[in-house]
Amino acid sequence: MDVASIVAALSVAVPGADYQPGTATDRPTVIVPREHLVDTAKVLRDDPSFRFDVLVEVTAVDYWPDEPRFEVVYHLLATTIPAQLRLKVRLAGEQAHVPSLHTVWPSADWLEREVWDLFGIVFEQHGDLRRLLMPEDWEGHPLRKDHPVQIKMKAKVHQPLQLTEQEFQANIVADRDVRGDRTRPGGDLT
Repeated sequence: MDVASIVAALSVAVPGADYQPGTATDRPTVIVPREHLVDTAKVLRDDPSFRFDVLVEVTAVDYWPDEPRFEVVYHLLATTIPAQLRLKVRLAGEQAHVPSLHTVWPSADWLEREVWDLFGIVFEQHGDLRRLLMPEDWEGHPLRKDHPVQIKMKAKVHQPLQLTEQEFQANIVADRDVRGDRTRPGGDLT
């Protein structure tokens, strides 16, 4: 299914929703209005022409200082067709709230907690938004672009490593000696 036919079918199934086709090269992408996210998810899961039965991933993007600041990104999989789909919901920085999809796809539970923990996007009706990756006493959400850097360290500059072919081969031989691997490509022994 191409993105135009998906948008057309969703527009019929969820009246009043203003879907926009997204630009992507790897899979069809649909931009979903926040207020129609749950209804859209139910149609994509239950409608026989879609049958997206697996929520693979939930993540987010912070476009600070631009508005809308956030995009919540959902990757869906239809195992019976097979097909993939990406949904995006755009959120203003002051209104970083989106309905939870854990009642539609139970796998959204921990994925939404991770996005909340790292980006601070609130998933309404989730019921268990608490730290998942960061320590309980961590302040803020570290993947927000305006999050203050916690470590002050002088920038390191690295020069590219330049080896001759003989030095490279000697390093391979030394590595094999350490690992006890005495074979050479082509079956030769040391």
